[in-house]
Amino acid sequence: MSRNVVILTVAFGYLALLFVIAVWGDRRAEQGRSLLGSSTVYALSLAVYCTAWSFYGSVGRAAQYGPSFLLISLGPTLAMLMAPLVIRKMVRITRAHRITSIADFISARYGKSSCLGALVSLIALIGITPYIALQLKAITVSHAVLVTSPQGAELHLADAPFWADKSFWVALGLAGFIILFSTRQRDTSERHEGMVVAIAFESLVKLVAFLSVGVFTVFVLFNGPTELFARVGAMPDLTQLLSLEAVPGGALGWVGMLVLAFLAFLTLPRQFQLLVVENVDERHLKRASWLFPLYLLVINLFVIPIALAGLLLGDASGDPDSFVLTLPLSAGLEGLPLLVFIGGLSAATGMVIVETIALSTMVSNQLVMPLLRSRRLQLSTRGELAGWLLRIRRVAILMILLLGYLYHALIGDTYSLMTMGLVSLAAACQFAPALLVGLYWRGANRLGAGIGMSAGFLIWAWTLLIPGFAQSGWLDAGFLDQGPWGLEWLRPYVLFGLEGWDIYTHSLLWSLGANLGLLVGISLFTRQSPLEQTQAVLFTEAMHPGLVQAARGELRALLDRHLGSASTRGLIDSVVRGEALNLGSILSILDTTAKTLEVNRRLTQQSRELARTSEELRAANEHLRELDRLKDEFVAMVSHELRTPLTSIRAFAELLRDSDNLPEEKRRHFLDVVVRETQRLSRLIEENLDLARLESGRLTLAPQRLDLVTLVQHSVEAVQQLQEKRGVSLEVEITPVSAPVIGDPDRLEQVIINLLDNAGKFAANDDPRVLLRLERYKDHYRLTVEDNGPGIAKDQREQVFEKFHQIQRQTGDEARGRPRGSGLGLPISRGIVAHLGGRLWIEQAPILGGACLVMELPRAPDEQPPEEGTPGEPE
Repeated sequence: MSRNVVILTVAFGYLALLFVIAVWGDRRAEQGRSLLGSSTVYALSLAVYCTAWSFYGSVGRAAQYGPSFLLISLGPTLAMLMAPLVIRKMVRITRAHRITSIADFISARYGKSSCLGALVSLIALIGITPYIALQLKAITVSHAVLVTSPQGAELHLADAPFWADKSFWVALGLAGFIILFSTRQRDTSERHEGMVVAIAFESLVKLVAFLSVGVFTVFVLFNGPTELFARVGAMPDLTQLLSLEAVPGGALGWVGMLVLAFLAFLTLPRQFQLLVVENVDERHLKRASWLFPLYLLVINLFVIPIALAGLLLGDASGDPDSFVLTLPLSAGLEGLPLLVFIGGLSAATGMVIVETIALSTMVSNQLVMPLLRSRRLQLSTRGELAGWLLRIRRVAILMILLLGYLYHALIGDTYSLMTMGLVSLAAACQFAPALLVGLYWRGANRLGAGIGMSAGFLIWAWTLLIPGFAQSGWLDAGFLDQGPWGLEWLRPYVLFGLEGWDIYTHSLLWSLGANLGLLVGISLFTRQSPLEQTQAVLFTEAMHPGLVQAARGELRALLDRHLGSASTRGLIDSVVRGEALNLGSILSILDTTAKTLEVNRRLTQQSRELARTSEELRAANEHLRELDRLKDEFVAMVSHELRTPLTSIRAFAELLRDSDNLPEEKRRHFLDVVVRETQRLSRLIEENLDLARLESGRLTLAPQRLDLVTLVQHSVEAVQQLQEKRGVSLEVEITPVSAPVIGDPDRLEQVIINLLDNAGKFAANDDPRVLLRLERYKDHYRLTVEDNGPGIAKDQREQVFEKFHQIQRQTGDEARGRPRGSGLGLPISRGIVAHLGGRLWIEQAPILGGACLVMELPRAPDEQPPEEGTPGEPE
């Protein structure tokens, strides 16, 4: 069996295996056991980025420009690191809007513009054609290398008519395979689960194949990397390839190539298909963000060694793109070259399959179907529409492959694989401004995106696409050096006189600069349609669904409340159709809105008044409940206080009645107790009456001008005997000679006696002391009564002035002649002082350290200031 037959048999067998894997993947999905639930499958499918360009062309570029090939992998790595910020948002938008392609995505962002979708599809169709041609060239050349030699293959391909050209039959074969592979399902919005599984499998195949030839090169042809690099070190020309200086364009070339790869990874139709459309779970991005860069690292490990080995051992005039095949062939191997061929075939077919499916979807949905709708094509059933879509997609697949073959036939012999790939990457980058700016800037509009993209595409075509036809002899090459019509500033490779840059960075700068500048500039000075504004919000706020997502009924109800049903209906219909409202409709909406706002304002005001009234009623109700509680407490306390002396009086009276033989001494003692308890009862009744008069405002006072000094002296004399009986030392300090105030002498004396009595009760058990001081201040007199007792805690001082409040006293107080009080003395005293315009409170005793009762009374207004004994203001 000839080598050619073996190669073709293995190739067709491999394609058949891919088809079986795809069918198996689809059937598992139908059974609810989809393999796309695996984040590993998703990450491996992204390796469709590594096409025949990476498999063959990376070695060729490394042989010419050293490590510059790494930039094509560093760009996607950087993009995956930014997956949470950019790619995740794209995935969420795509799922929410059932987007099927990058053209659909950009069209939806800018008001669902069919014109913009058609423009993106045309740019993609033209721009990706060199990339498809690259894959056809790689398959054809690799087959020719296995059968003959790369040089002979190139001459044969360039000179043969199309029916004798293997590339033509490869294109037809791939078209038939892809039609069979991808158009078995009618709904183009469905995910191609079988395809994704097959692409993930292909990623493993090409990785194994490339690693195999790498290991063979380093460890079989050479005794490890040490020997390889030692031999390279002896050759200065090869050593120079390992330096960064080998990169075209220097530092600018590095930056330009990195930006090119970064943007292309996000905007290539096939990458968008697998990265965004085929993503079933945003969480898969987490694993893909490290697994895919790891894949790129591993597959690039042996690129430099293979390139150096090819230059060391191969023909210097040979094609470096074929080193991965010629090295094992030169060693006389059969199996490894065949494995490498299958790896290259896997890399090429994977790209062509996904790219063609994505492009055919864009052509059918964005170009052909809008044209048919404009011709008012009548389709009676949904099935008939699906049939039309299938036929359109099949024809589109065939045309895309034939277009790729045409480019390959015209220009393929002129450019290397890497050059053809970079041309397409630069074309895909023209989608980046509209895509990325539209994701984050709400103001970007359809007109700016369309004009910017068109300008960028034209500059790309002038600086990269058209020069290829000139270099291939299809156009006069004079304009490359002299410019069209002698205008040197329009030379494609030195546009506007920009020299010293590599052609790809040069093209990227001018095309993206014009694209982005026009997008931003035009958007700033033109208006968006209502539908554009709506879509802009949906896209820019996609990561904040609470801001933009609402049920249709909720939205209509909200607008109805503020605009009215008629205005709401007109507004929604206008936005849905993307039409502007006429002046009459706008005035009607404004009138309805004004009336609605006025009604809402009145309702809001009434609601506030009702809330305020409700709060006042609640507070009044709480106050009434508190008064009711206090009333019950008052009755209970009074009953208790009255019952105590009555019980005592009754007990001693019964003893006197029933005991005829009581000694006279005991009889007199019992009578003294009865008298004392009667006095206590009278005092308690009087205090309750005073308290009731105070609280009702009916307390009658007899205010007159009096001398507070004299009143204090009388009060001290009244309690002196009682304090001595208790063992209390009473000290008096009176500063002013006289202290004229306006007050009721009887009531004020009652207050002073009460203060002295309380202080005596709570003085210390050991050496009890009470200090009374009277001082004059600027416009009032202050009387303080201190004791050396335990004092009163700060948080309990106001409680002392509550009715019936009793302070816990020390054990043995009753035995020392300190009777239990009624708990009404201090509340009554504070009320009397307040009626006279003064104040009464408790503080820490500054001298004796216990409690200090403080009473302030205003000085009589017509009093002449005394000339002696006047202290200054208190500190």
